[in-house]
Amino acid sequence: MNNNKFFLYARKSTDVEDKQVLSIEAQITELRAFAKQNNLAIVEELTEKQSAKIPGRLIFGEMLKRIEHGEADGILAWHPDRLARNSVDGGQIIYLIDCGRIAALKFPQFWFEPTPQGKFMLNIAFGQSKYYVDSLSENTKRGLRQKVRRGEYPSVAPIGYINDVRNKSIIVDRKKARIIRQAFELYAKGNSRLEDISNFLAQRGIMSRGGKRIHKTRATFILSNPFYTGLFKYGGELHEGKYEPIITKKLFDTAQEILYQRGKPRHKQKNEPQAFCGLISCAECGMMITAEKQKGHIYYRCTKKKVKCSQPYTREEELDRQLSSLIQKVSLRADWAEKLFAMAEADKKKSAQSVSAFVEESQTKIRAIQTKLQRLLDGYLEQDIERETYREQKAVLLFEKKSLEEKMARIEQKQNDWLEPFQNWIKVATNLVKIARDSNLLEKKVAAKEIFGSNLRLASRAVRGEPVFPYLSALRAAESVGQKSESLILVRDAGIEPASQPWEGRIIPLN
Repeated sequence: MNNNKFFLYARKSTDVEDKQVLSIEAQITELRAFAKQNNLAIVEELTEKQSAKIPGRLIFGEMLKRIEHGEADGILAWHPDRLARNSVDGGQIIYLIDCGRIAALKFPQFWFEPTPQGKFMLNIAFGQSKYYVDSLSENTKRGLRQKVRRGEYPSVAPIGYINDVRNKSIIVDRKKARIIRQAFELYAKGNSRLEDISNFLAQRGIMSRGGKRIHKTRATFILSNPFYTGLFKYGGELHEGKYEPIITKKLFDTAQEILYQRGKPRHKQKNEPQAFCGLISCAECGMMITAEKQKGHIYYRCTKKKVKCSQPYTREEELDRQLSSLIQKVSLRADWAEKLFAMAEADKKKSAQSVSAFVEESQTKIRAIQTKLQRLLDGYLEQDIERETYREQKAVLLFEKKSLEEKMARIEQKQNDWLEPFQNWIKVATNLVKIARDSNLLEKKVAAKEIFGSNLRLASRAVRGEPVFPYLSALRAAESVGQKSESLILVRDAGIEPASQPWEGRIIPLN
């Protein structure tokens, strides 16, 4: 008859380490049968669902304290690895055996006696358990690194994607992906705050895991996560993913620029800005023209303070009259607009060849980047390049490759992207007469900014400035009326389709 009193201890972890181990219920069944067969007195059955890789198990620690207090002097477990998979817990058990607090350990799958040989074998068993966990951890990390190299994201997918457990891949959540893309597009317009994005997501059912509205910090993380472009970060390094992107790299870059600009400190303006502020500069000193209200009228003046500028004040009504005249000069006649529409359609047919050349050039650049990436990896593996340098340079190359791929795809799919903006310009230029005659000052400012850029100068109460392309060409064509036939207009030698070469104009007949 065995006079020792035992705690029956059963443990199972949810980690990979215990994948093949019996469930707690199965362990208890086996241990009860073993105790009955060997006449072991069980004081209490203790169960625990926690990993033994690191010290700190509550039930295990409490069991050892109760043994020290004499409630039991033995432990019954399925195997030594149920008691310890780390050196601290294993050493504690062996120390209690040395002190005589633990008189017996019983395992159906392992022999133990409290002798030097028994403690030696127990120590080996604990060591093997720790070695198994350490090796498993290293093998798991190695497997994750290999998964990442294949472009597979080894973690929980962000909002807009779903982890497909069947295929162990990441797929697009079509409903939420559309909302995330709309959130990026909304923010990229530049008129929305992070709070607006949080409200936008909440109104469409995208909340935090706790069911609360997404905080603006979380909204910032979403808007700055390159995962949505097909690139993901893992281990501090950027990788190409084998999943479908939700947004384009161009849209992502626009959102990043706005996040960066919004992050800068801003100084509150003391005075309410007037309609033409920020549009015109002083012809004498180059400073911007500002405005102030005096005796019921708005006057515009130079902002120079230290040395007073000699330029006089100009009333807003006079600036309005002059800007209206300048805008009207570059407006497009209706008959010219009709001819330009026809020429645009003709140029559309000639663009295929230039698109093909661009695609071929982009493919050459992408192949060059892939070669650089391989050389960079070789240098890192040969330890010629520091890890941080490798990560930074790899991220730059991947972003460049992604941008080229998107530009190439965009041009291949929409090789006549220029056509719609050009047709819109014709409509806007035709509408300039109406804008010049209306009293909407802000609308005139927007039109003048587009026409003249930063070229407007104020001198002696007179506004002067040369338009930018394509309004400059329209003005030159308009000025030629009277010297040449009104059926002539200035266009580029290669056609009216935009090109990377500087504008080279010639007069050709419209009829």
